[in-house]
Amino acid sequence: MSDTVKAPRRSKKAEQRAETMEQILDAAEYLFSKHGLHGVTLKDVAKRVGVHHTLLNYYFSDKTTLFDAVFSRRAVVTSERRMQALDAYEAACGDTPTVEGALRAFLDTDLDLYIEGGEGWKNYAALGAQVANTPEWGAELMDEHFDPVVLRLIDLLKRALPNCAEADIFWGYHFVTGALMLTLARTGRIDKLSHGLCKSDDFVAVKDRMASFMAAGFLQICETKR
Repeated sequence: MSDTVKAPRRSKKAEQRAETMEQILDAAEYLFSKHGLHGVTLKDVAKRVGVHHTLLNYYFSDKTTLFDAVFSRRAVVTSERRMQALDAYEAACGDTPTVEGALRAFLDTDLDLYIEGGEGWKNYAALGAQVANTPEWGAELMDEHFDPVVLRLIDLLKRALPNCAEADIFWGYHFVTGALMLTLARTGRIDKLSHGLCKSDDFVAVKDRMASFMAAGFLQICETKR
C-alpha cells in the first residue's frame, strides 16, 4: 500500500462555484473599469455574466464589497510581484543600488503584468488609475494594498541617493506614480496628440522609457538641491 497521501480533489460544486466567482469578478472588473464604482449596479454585472442578480446578492452584500473584491484580487498579485522584484534587486546589487535599477524593479515588473496578462489585466490597470485618482474612497484601498511595496522602493531610493533630501525622494515618487497612473488609464490622448505615432496601450514602449526618464528626474532634482 502506498504511503503517498493524495490531496483531496475539489468537488464539482466547488469548482463550479469558483468558476462562477471568476466570471463575476471579470465582468465587474470590466464594467467598473469603463464606468467607475458609481456607474455600475449589481444588476449590470449579473446581466453581463448571464445570471440572476440574486446570485450576486448571495455572494456580495453590496456593490462596494464586490468592488473591493475585484480590486484586491489583482492588487495582491502586483504588490507581491513587485516586492519580490525589489528584494531580488537588492540581493543582486548589494550595497550599491541605483535609482534606475530600483525603478525598473518596481515599474517594469508591474508593466509586465499588463503586457503579458491580457485584457483582464488592462481592465484592472484602468480601474487602478480610477482608484488612485479618487481620494474620497480610493485612497484607503491604495494605502491598504500598496503602501508596503512603495515604502520598500523609497528605502532603496534613499540608499541610492544618500545625499538627497528625503522630501525630494518622496516628490520624485509622486511624479513617478502620477505618470504610471496616467499610462494605466489609457486615455488615448497621446494617440491623438502624436497622430498615431504613440499609442496609449503600448505598454512595451512605456516600459522601454519610463524608468530611465524618471531616474534622470530624480538625479536632476537631487543634484540641483546639492
